Amino acid sequence: MDYSVLITISVFSVFVGFLTGATSIGGVLLVPMLIYVAGIDVRLAIAAAMFGYLFTGSIGAAIFARRGSIAWRAVLWLCLGAVPFAFAGSIASKIFPAGLLEMAIALLILFAGWQSLRQENDTAGVPPEGSMLAGIGCGVGFISAVTGTGGPVTLAPILLWLEIPVLTTIGLSQAVMMPIAAAATVGNILNGTWDLMLGGAVSIGLSIGTVLGATFAHIISVQRLKLFLACTLLVIGGVILARLALQKAGIEIF
Repeated sequence: MDYSVLITISVFSVFVGFLTGATSIGGVLLVPMLIYVAGIDVRLAIAAAMFGYLFTGSIGAAIFARRGSIAWRAVLWLCLGAVPFAFAGSIASKIFPAGLLEMAIALLILFAGWQSLRQENDTAGVPPEGSMLAGIGCGVGFISAVTGTGGPVTLAPILLWLEIPVLTTIGLSQAVMMPIAAAATVGNILNGTWDLMLGGAVSIGLSIGTVLGATFAHIISVQRLKLFLACTLLVIGGVILARLALQKAGIEIF
């Protein structure tokens, strides 16, 4: 792969990492960027994204934990369901048609954008516990591994819908990202859909951006950032769906 492309991917990944560290769901932009900007195959893009989330999740969780923003009991229950289903999702991703994966990613992007836009104020809910969290983790792990969205894009809208406070939501999303990514990466390696250079370029950019984003999440209001992210997600999701619709009609635009 051309080094200029790898550098471009790393630079854009810094931006994605910042949004991921600050809001937890910025990572949903990574796979579309790899597919449409860098021209990476959808399965290689998903595998590279999941590998990058190993570092993003670890860094983000460490920063949020140091500031007391992670409910660890809830994390354990989520991981109980998420880890095995993330591995299953990474294996299953090979059998799904590329177009179906792209559509699933677009719908997740639109849902995440709508949910971010919908919640205007912070709330004071309490995270669910026990089997309910494990069940949520199953769905989050499988969908994340299949689409390469890393966990938060599925988990964060659910927690916001349950009226969990924003920082608690982001902290939980950061904490489950690493184990989901680890399980999915093992499956992707076994599938043969993992590229070391691509994964390394993504990881470097994400790591730098996550440190910046997670730090800023605790010292500034994230409301304006959430609004910007929500609008960006809605636009990107709409563009991907429009592209797929045009492709079905036999029209190629990019």
